Amino acid sequence: MKKLQILGTGCPKCQKLAAQTEAAAQAAGIEYELEKITDIDAIMDFGVMMTPALAVDGEVKVVGKVPSVAEIQKLLA
Repeated sequence: MKKLQILGTGCPKCQKLAAQTEAAAQAAGIEYELEKITDIDAIMDFGVMMTPALAVDGEVKVVGKVPSVAEIQKLLA
């Protein structure tokens, strides 16, 4: 099971990234757990300075933008 983490304060871009990540995971047919990390200190612990960000299994893959569902699927593969 993949652990997908959305790092962000809950802004519209963060919400869009969460929705697109879920759509990508479902389209790819993978088992996943989605966690939204909104605590600034926790986000900084990842070394992330711009939100939104996406971490897959604890590794930051995207920072400061919302990739397309297809781009997220490639990151999850």
